[in-house]
Amino acid sequence: MQDEYDRDPVVVTITEQESGRRLDSVLSERFSSMTRSYIQKLIAEGCVSAGEGAKAVKNYKVRPGDVFTASIPEPEVLDVEPENIPLDIVYEDSDIIVVNKPQGMVVHPATGNSSGTLVNALMYHCGDSLSTINGIIRPGIVHRIDKDTSGLIVAAKSDRAHEGLAKQFAVHSIIRRYRAVVYNNIREDEGSVDANIGRSTRDRKKMAVVPAGRGRRAVTHYRVLERAGAFTYIECRLETGRTHQIRVHMAYTGHPLLGDPLYGPRKKAFGIEGQVLHAKVLGFVHPVTGENMLFDSELPEHFRYAMKLAGLDDK
Repeated sequence: MQDEYDRDPVVVTITEQESGRRLDSVLSERFSSMTRSYIQKLIAEGCVSAGEGAKAVKNYKVRPGDVFTASIPEPEVLDVEPENIPLDIVYEDSDIIVVNKPQGMVVHPATGNSSGTLVNALMYHCGDSLSTINGIIRPGIVHRIDKDTSGLIVAAKSDRAHEGLAKQFAVHSIIRRYRAVVYNNIREDEGSVDANIGRSTRDRKKMAVVPAGRGRRAVTHYRVLERAGAFTYIECRLETGRTHQIRVHMAYTGHPLLGDPLYGPRKKAFGIEGQVLHAKVLGFVHPVTGENMLFDSELPEHFRYAMKLAGLDDK
C-alpha cells in the first residue's frame, strides 16, 4: 500500500485484487492518509492521469495492469482565519490534540461557513502546528462529527500523526462509543445494524440505507441503557464511520434520534432542535509513541436536559 507520499509524482499500478473497483476507491486505500473526497477532488482537477497522460475519471472501473500517475500538490495557503474560540481540551501533546466539541460547532469550514468552526479555533490555539495533509480547509482534521453532535474528536498536529491516525480509522481499530436518545421502545437489550449507507436518491442532503453493491458497508452495534416508554437511552459502538451513520441506522430500525432534523419526525418532541447524540468515548493507539489512549467525556448539559424531558435518568 502507498501510505506515505512526497510531492513527486507517484505511479500506481492496479493489481488483480483491485480489479473492477472504482478508481477513487482504490486510490483512497493506496493513499490511506487522504480522504476519498480529497482523492476525488484531485482527480477532478487533473492531478491523476491515465495511460498516455489522459485525464483519469473517478468512477472508472480499474483493470489489472492499469497504470495511473498521481501528482500530489503542495498544500495551499489556508484562506481561513484563526479565531480565539474557547476549546475544551481533553489532551494535548506535540503530535495530537483531543477536544470535547460542543453541540452546534461545525468541524471545518465549507462554502458560506468560513468562521466559528473547530478548525478556526484549532488554528488560533495551535498556530502552525497542524497537519497539512487534508489541505487548505481541514488542517489537522482526521475525522469529523456532525455539527449538532457533541463529543470527542482527535486532530493531528503533525503529518506523521495524521498518517498514523488515518491508518487506524481505515482499518476500523479506533474505539468510538456514542450515547443517544432515540424514539420508541427498543425491545432487545442489544443488537447490530449491518447495512450499506449511500447518498439518498430522493434528497441529496440526506444519506440512506442502500442495497448491497451501492454505497459503503456500515456497521453499528448498540445496547440499551434505559427505557422510558416513548424513548430509549442507548450506547452505540461504531465499527465503521460513515456520514450520519448512527442517525441513518437508528432511523432505519424505526428508532430515529430525538431532535434529529433530517431523519427524525417533522414535529420535534419538546421542541428540541439537533440530534441528542454525544461522542462519549474515543480510543486509539498514539500514532507516534504507540501508547494506548482512551478518553471518556461527561454528558453535556443539553443532553442531560433532553434525557430529563424524555423521562430518562441522568447516568
